[in-house]
Amino acid sequence: MKLFDSVGPNPKVVRMFMAECGVELESQDVDLMGGENRQEDYMKVNPTGTTPALQLDDGSIIAEITAICEYLAEKEGGSSLIGSTAEERAETRMWVRRIDLGILEPLAGGFRYSEGLPIFKDRMTTLPEAADGLKGLAQEKITWLDGQMIGKEFVCGDRFSLADVLLFCFLEFGGQVGQPLNEDNKNIKAWYERVAARSSTQA
Repeated sequence: MKLFDSVGPNPKVVRMFMAECGVELESQDVDLMGGENRQEDYMKVNPTGTTPALQLDDGSIIAEITAICEYLAEKEGGSSLIGSTAEERAETRMWVRRIDLGILEPLAGGFRYSEGLPIFKDRMTTLPEAADGLKGLAQEKITWLDGQMIGKEFVCGDRFSLADVLLFCFLEFGGQVGQPLNEDNKNIKAWYERVAARSSTQA
């Protein structure tokens, strides 16, 4: 298998997940800043033009970070990061969905339409007028999640999961692009510091 990798929070989610699972793969860097992901050769790999993408041994491609992570976990015979029981897997997927839609999407959109506008304006439809609102929505959901984290070590309680990997990578990215953690969200701040201490965050 081969991972088409690049800069950005999405590829980091997969790399961090792989590090947690002890998975090593051949990788090929895609020059995202130079627009290589929008060129014909890469569009043949992944027609959405996004990274990462996973090329399987038969040459077929899996894209989208949660699909890649779940596939890799299955190939390894399962992973507690997805869940060891039907109930744990459902819980992980529930939180991944909530975090993805409520925090990741508006955070990323807020970046693309403001600080990232010079990069994205010629690659996709952008809505600069929506940037501040999207950033606000992301912060609102982070504050909501802060309330859900009372008494919990990780998003799924005492079990570290894909939901934590996903959230960490994007909150780290947010801090780099003008959307820092609100210091008032003390539960999220403490959780972030716990996750940041894991060696997998260096992947």
